[in-house]
Amino acid sequence: MPFASNPYDALKGLSRYLRQFRDKTFVVKLGGEVLDEPESRRRVVEQLSVLWTLSIRLVIVHGGGTRLDSLCQQMGLPIEKQGGRRVTSPEVLEAAKMVFKGGTNMDLLAELNRSGVPAVGLSGVDAGMIQARKRAPIYVGEENGQPKLFDYGMVGDIDKVDTTLLKHLLDNDYVPVIAPLTGNHEGQVFNTNADTIASEVAAALGAEKLFFVLKVPGLLKDVKNSASLITFATLARLDEMEARQELSGGMLPKVASIRGALNQGVRSIHLVSGVQSDAILVEIFTNEGAGTMIVKDSES
Repeated sequence: MPFASNPYDALKGLSRYLRQFRDKTFVVKLGGEVLDEPESRRRVVEQLSVLWTLSIRLVIVHGGGTRLDSLCQQMGLPIEKQGGRRVTSPEVLEAAKMVFKGGTNMDLLAELNRSGVPAVGLSGVDAGMIQARKRAPIYVGEENGQPKLFDYGMVGDIDKVDTTLLKHLLDNDYVPVIAPLTGNHEGQVFNTNADTIASEVAAALGAEKLFFVLKVPGLLKDVKNSASLITFATLARLDEMEARQELSGGMLPKVASIRGALNQGVRSIHLVSGVQSDAILVEIFTNEGAGTMIVKDSES
């Protein structure tokens, strides 16, 4: 059992973690696959409610890719991804606005408010919080002796995170819930990878921890085997896995986000299950943990 069976021993064990993390900032990125299931969404929110009650400052960033895929299919729009990132035409961007800032954000807010958490729905566009620029076309090889470029469309790369609004909300005990949309001073809106937003927000706030809440237990040696969980890793270990092509799909931008956050001062990254009961709490408040903890190096 991860927690002591004797409640008094459990409280004594928890006390050092409570002293360590009280008033610290945790950024939590919730994957769309977790949020789309009402039961897993409820289970995750209950754990986040506990953290908020214990005076841990929470910022939530959410995805919504599976729901966006479904809407695109209904609208007859193509679903195209390159390197784990979505290609976003103007039409797909309009669908993303509906899903991210509409249904996904609203359903999560409702669940948080039901659990007593005063959550506020935002996107990176609000108050110019996350400034981005359109991603430049990338080189993907040659065709007929000429460079071949790939254009992601209305996808934004982050230039700056203004933490003024976030700090104001956190200082007044609110929980910001950020949808993965960003903008620029010209009034353009961009679809931006939620993992990237979580990483940049965590770095800008000087967060103690950044969580990626997934449908799987954490980082796996074998993606087809949930028992192959890697409980601890460094950036060097991730580099080795990437070089051996053991990482693919959506894990590639996630690893890039992990690398960025750790290199910008976030102390630890945690990949945990949003399906397994109490996995977030076990990861935080026990030595054994429940997922994967990633640090910059073994000295961290």
